[in-house]
Amino acid sequence: MAEPFDDIFKESRIFGTREALSPHYMPRNLLFRDKQIQEIAKYITPSLRGERGRNLFIYGKTGTGKTSCIKNVVDRIRNLPISKAHISYVNCRIYNSRYRVLHKIVSEYMPVYAKRGYGIVDIYEKLISWIEEDGKVLVIVLDEIDIVRDLDDLIYTLTRANGDMKSGGITIVGISNNVAFKENLDPRSLSTLYENELAFPPYNSNELALILKERAEEGFKKNVIDQASINLAAAIAAKESGDARLALKILSKAGEMAEENGAATISTAEITAAAKSAEEEIAYEVINTLPEHQKLIVYAIALLTIHGSKYKKLSDNGDMYLFSGDVYEKYSSLAKSLEKEPKSARWYRKYISDLDMQGIIMTYESGKGIRGHTKLIKLSYPPEKITESIEKTMSQEA
Repeated sequence: MAEPFDDIFKESRIFGTREALSPHYMPRNLLFRDKQIQEIAKYITPSLRGERGRNLFIYGKTGTGKTSCIKNVVDRIRNLPISKAHISYVNCRIYNSRYRVLHKIVSEYMPVYAKRGYGIVDIYEKLISWIEEDGKVLVIVLDEIDIVRDLDDLIYTLTRANGDMKSGGITIVGISNNVAFKENLDPRSLSTLYENELAFPPYNSNELALILKERAEEGFKKNVIDQASINLAAAIAAKESGDARLALKILSKAGEMAEENGAATISTAEITAAAKSAEEEIAYEVINTLPEHQKLIVYAIALLTIHGSKYKKLSDNGDMYLFSGDVYEKYSSLAKSLEKEPKSARWYRKYISDLDMQGIIMTYESGKGIRGHTKLIKLSYPPEKITESIEKTMSQEA
């Protein structure tokens, strides 16, 4: 009988530096993003000179290089010989409230206040005093900014801080997958923003192929994968959304399949098989990082798909479609049970459109004769996995 850990020290026939296939890996060169890096640097430069710069908001779909570019710029800034400009990178998926964001920043520059026990007002005053003491300018990078629960309060606090300071200032760099996230902000928060905007386009198939080729040279052993397999992975990811993360995940999973099968090379068959699994994993990650109300809508659709609704329509192949009105009713009930104010029907329709565009759901118009003219909705992924995934994140956020 083989021991469970026999393969721990066995050298892989497939993988080289496997980390190079991770979406979190920082390559030496960020292909096809020179323009975006230059734009970010241009917008941040006034703050680095000690001036109060305009805030910057960066948008783009998942896997378009936003975080990699901003981390590249942050690393460069930290190596500059500047005295009064400071930069703080905050992952809002981890630090997802105003208190946690401010506590993280204060802990980074004033470790003596890292211990818990200080209230939001105390932390705010410490931050203001630290900036004012020598006229510092603090650049705060908020990655996945739309995940912050009390985002209105955070933005209002940070932007209003500039009015409370006699010298120095704060500049916000917000990063979001959701181009329209600002539309959810309270007018008082919006009124305090004075920002530039930068959009990241999706990668096309040719760009993804070159990115994957460079990563594969590090990630796999020599001659493990050919250009045809790389091109197929790039084409699949480009067709879905131009998502480099998806493309890398396809390569990594294809490598795992080849290794499990005892193969010495990765074929297009493994790429095709890996794509379906990788797409689902990425989808669940995207769902778990959706804004709160969009996540609740997906949760409502999943629950209705599992347990049924008052009305349902079966398509020719047996798939169940839900009526939009039933989904809105279920979503509203869930929101109220969590003591959240449900969004209006207008916002709900917009969210449904966004979810359809991201491929999380599929919709079509019913036409006349089915409760009038209504929209029919179907999940693109197994509802059981979606409910399990969302419930897990909701319990962690509680």
